[in-house]
Amino acid sequence: MSESLLPKRFLYRFSAPCLHRDPIWTGESENLDVRHRLIALAELEGRPTPAEVRAAWSEAGLAFTVLVRGKRQAPWCRVNCPEDSDGVWLWIDTRDVHNVHRATRFCHAFLFLPLGGGNRLADPIGRWIPIHRARENPRPIDAEQLKLLSRRAKDGYVLDVFLPAAALTGYDPQEHPRLGFTYLVVDRELGEQTFSVGRPMPFQEDPSLWATLELTR
Repeated sequence: MSESLLPKRFLYRFSAPCLHRDPIWTGESENLDVRHRLIALAELEGRPTPAEVRAAWSEAGLAFTVLVRGKRQAPWCRVNCPEDSDGVWLWIDTRDVHNVHRATRFCHAFLFLPLGGGNRLADPIGRWIPIHRARENPRPIDAEQLKLLSRRAKDGYVLDVFLPAAALTGYDPQEHPRLGFTYLVVDRELGEQTFSVGRPMPFQEDPSLWATLELTR
C-alpha cells in the first residue's frame, strides 16, 4: 500500500488525555461533561463525526459517555445479532504496547448496545468480546460487572459505560498510566466512526494500530 493510500491516522501515533474523576460512577445519570471529550481524530481525514466520545478514569475503573446525534431513525439493536447492531465498541490495552500485532492478555474488547435487552428490548447491553487471533485472552468476566445507562435523545442516544478495574486485566493507573485505546461507533444510518485508523486496516485485532489514553489528574 503506497503512502498516498494510507489513512492519515496511520502515519502518526496519537495520544489524548483522559481526566481523573472521583466518584466515577454512582449508577445514576452520569454523562461525563465536555471537559472529558476526546478529540475526534476522524476529522483529520475529512470523515463525518456523528458521535462524541468522552472518557474518565479513577482507581476504580474507566468511564465513557458516547453521544450519537443526527439520527432520524431509532437505533437498530438485536441481542441475537450484536455484532451487526448499532452500538459502541471499545478496545483497551492496559499496557499500551504498540510493537505487537496480536492482542495479549492485557488487551480487551467490549461491545455496548444502547437498547435491545430486557423483556421490552429497551435495556442497554454490554459484552466482553474475544479478540480475533489473540495470543491470550484476559481473565474471564461476568457481563454483570459492566455497568451501563442509556437514554434516547430526539436525534440519537446517549450511552454511559463503566468498566470496573476488576474487568480490566492489568489495570494499574499508578504503574501504567498509559492505555492503548480505540473505539468504533457503528450506525446503519450514519456510518462508522473510529478513534484511530478505521477499515480496511485490521484495527479490531491489531493493538499496534490503537492510539493512547494518558491517565492524567
